[in-house]
Amino acid sequence: MTDKYTQITPLLQAWPTVLLFSSCGLVLAVLLSLLRPLEYSSTTRILITQELGVVDAYTASRSAERIADDLSSIVYTSTFFDKVINSGFLIDDTYFPDDPIKERKQWEKTISASVSRSSGLLAIKAYHVDVEQAQEIAQAVAFVITTQGWTYTSGGNITVQVVDDPLNSRYPVRPNIPVNAVSGLFLGALGGAAFVFIQSDRLRRRHQLVHTEV
Repeated sequence: MTDKYTQITPLLQAWPTVLLFSSCGLVLAVLLSLLRPLEYSSTTRILITQELGVVDAYTASRSAERIADDLSSIVYTSTFFDKVINSGFLIDDTYFPDDPIKERKQWEKTISASVSRSSGLLAIKAYHVDVEQAQEIAQAVAFVITTQGWTYTSGGNITVQVVDDPLNSRYPVRPNIPVNAVSGLFLGALGGAAFVFIQSDRLRRRHQLVHTEV
């Protein structure tokens, strides 16, 4: 118990230093977050089902999940992006660079697709600095999947339908400033604690060296 208290004592005595590091970490995290454009999100959900005849429910759900997984990967491709841009929705294509490589990277940052396990529920989330553009993109992606999604799968008798219309975020969601601030605060505290322990160890070694020479 005494050894543990002895190790913690320098940290308790130097709490202003730890607090300073924590504050610096918090401020730095917030400033770095604000360097990125604030983006809104728009989320829509699509249900994918497949008619397999006389099969058990587990096999049917696994088949729908596999198709949803395939489509969740397809949405990041350049061909799918082209179909979204040409789908007739009011998407500002100048938001995406003309260079194919940069265009693909921007598209991958703009869109997010995830599948609910044990179901064929595909969630599509679009990010944009303009919430209306995020909604347009989400609607366009849902439209392409529901009208042409079957062309990207090997299975037959597939039904694709939108079950949740796009839901827009009220506030910017990227970057996540509150989470980044807490992370910066925590990392700053760790850095401050490490600094205090290192300085304390140096001081202890210096005292030992002085006593040894004496």
